[in-house]
Amino acid sequence: MFIRQIGAITLMNLKTIPSRFWETLVILISIAVVIAVLQVFLAMNSGFSATVESSGSEDLAIILRNGSQSELNSSFTPEVVNILRNAPGIARMEGLPEISAELYVIVNGTKRAGGDKVNLPLRGIDLEGVALRDNLALLEGRMFTPGKNEIVVGQAAVKQFSGLDLNSEIKLGRNLWKVVGIFGGKGSVFDSELWADAKTVQSQFNRAGSVQLLRVRLENPGAISSIQTFIAEDDRLNAEVFTEAEYFKQQASGTADFLFYLGWPLAIIMALGTLAGSLNAMYSAVSQRAGDIATLRAIGFNGWAIFGATMLESVLYAIVGGLAGIVIAYYMVDGIVASTLGGRNFTQIVFDFTLSPTVILNGVGLAIAIGVLGGLLPALRAARLPITKAFNLNL
Repeated sequence: MFIRQIGAITLMNLKTIPSRFWETLVILISIAVVIAVLQVFLAMNSGFSATVESSGSEDLAIILRNGSQSELNSSFTPEVVNILRNAPGIARMEGLPEISAELYVIVNGTKRAGGDKVNLPLRGIDLEGVALRDNLALLEGRMFTPGKNEIVVGQAAVKQFSGLDLNSEIKLGRNLWKVVGIFGGKGSVFDSELWADAKTVQSQFNRAGSVQLLRVRLENPGAISSIQTFIAEDDRLNAEVFTEAEYFKQQASGTADFLFYLGWPLAIIMALGTLAGSLNAMYSAVSQRAGDIATLRAIGFNGWAIFGATMLESVLYAIVGGLAGIVIAYYMVDGIVASTLGGRNFTQIVFDFTLSPTVILNGVGLAIAIGVLGGLLPALRAARLPITKAFNLNL
């Protein structure tokens, strides 16, 4: 009986929408804008985090100089690299450790859209290091030839930055490099990188044989304790080791947190303004229906049923506005590929905006919260409205 009363009152309330159409439309649009803004920021956060975190594997480990926190700040001499090659826990193929000694150099690039100057990551790598990337596929052209000024470029970098098309030449540092191949890393951060032969990069950028990190395949996924023990027991090794998955998770945290904590406060500030409008609209609706409420109370409708129906009406408005905001956000970000400074290496990472189920649920949740808070006080007023005052419209 109670539920039927709520349903009957809600239906009656909804039938009065045409008489307050513009007021209702303003509230729906306000809620839609709030949710759309939140969705865009969370889609950026989701896409960036997915790109960085999907790059890591538990099968691989990253070894950096202790305390460096990123490839850019790390450095190893050839002597240290040779010692680390013998660490236990590193997988071996035909007796040789599966290990890649790599450089990470910042070079200048230009965005296709707008022509802005940006920092691009040039990775010095050997063919063994390429083989460690299980998610890598050469899409066009060929792999670079060791000893030559040739680079292969990630597919995301080609789309976002100029001068990186296949067979083009680009000046990196003081020399020209030819783009001989384009590769895909299945949406990982490697899609944003430029790769060249490690020894050639050392020579052209005056690195004197040094490298910045070691990437190794593990004997057992996630098992880095034996490598950590080996490093701790040798005073010559000032290094630390992470699984690749953990390393990229740490790299993503700063930028992802910034996007998350920028999006939510902005949406909440906007939601407070929308909440004020929602309260005003619901109070006005209760005032306009005072006579109807009195009639319902007089014929035996429960005050809590009136409360529930008014709350349900407010929440329904919010859900409709929220879903509209999600649709708006979808059409705003669908197919958008962006790049931003990512991680601690101060270089561009290209990523897709991603409206994941979690992002959508966050939007719906905020919309419902606006509806609940916006309807609570008007609903209580409607439920407690004295019958005599209601008939006199004396609110």
